[in-house]
Amino acid sequence: MSDPVRINKYLSEIGYCSRRAADKMIDQGRIAVNGEVIGMGVKVLPEDVIHVDGEVVRPGNEKAIYIAFNKPVGIVCTTDTAVEKDNIIDYINFPSRIFPIGRLDKPSEGLIFLTNDGDIVNKILRARNHHEKEYVVTVNRPITDDFIKQMGGGIPILDTVTRPCEVKQTHKKEFKIILTQGLNRQIRRMCEYLDYRVTALKRTRIMNVSLDVDKGKWRHLTAAEMDEINRLVETSSKTID
Repeated sequence: MSDPVRINKYLSEIGYCSRRAADKMIDQGRIAVNGEVIGMGVKVLPEDVIHVDGEVVRPGNEKAIYIAFNKPVGIVCTTDTAVEKDNIIDYINFPSRIFPIGRLDKPSEGLIFLTNDGDIVNKILRARNHHEKEYVVTVNRPITDDFIKQMGGGIPILDTVTRPCEVKQTHKKEFKIILTQGLNRQIRRMCEYLDYRVTALKRTRIMNVSLDVDKGKWRHLTAAEMDEINRLVETSSKTID
């Protein structure tokens, strides 16, 4: 992962403005990072979303990249290549800077998007935008009708109750679930609340994109897929409210 750099240095390095001009805009409250107006000395990372006067700033010659990756079990969804040797960035080894949209736990597998477009990251991830993600989940003991009903109706975890969702049993110990939120380890915590343990978890769809590449492989999202994603997020909450 790139080390954090001061926002004025970053804006200077990408050719947006001089450090002095950046400092002046910071002082005037015209620069925001991840939706928050910042003060002097703030440092940024590659995945941070920077706005100046409400407009997203990114390196001028950087082409937007959107890929779909089938993450294997054991790969960690982090850009911190110095800490995690089994990280997603080194595994894919993409020729330019990208970062994951959201995450899948190390023991989980399946579809994850990676991009260099920080603005779309926020729009896809914000829970209130209700974008669908579908999973196939295997648990350690037979599933009951009551389990399916409770999972779909909402489970109290992390000081909240999960949003009602679609759940369907597919095999004796397997079910499909469609979430429209992304709480930390949500499915595992939901199952644990009902005294079940997840033994396998695969994400098979994000919004309009289904998993269609072999494990450990990736592909670019098509123009048609991106058109639909952009349509789905065009009414999403903006990065600055």
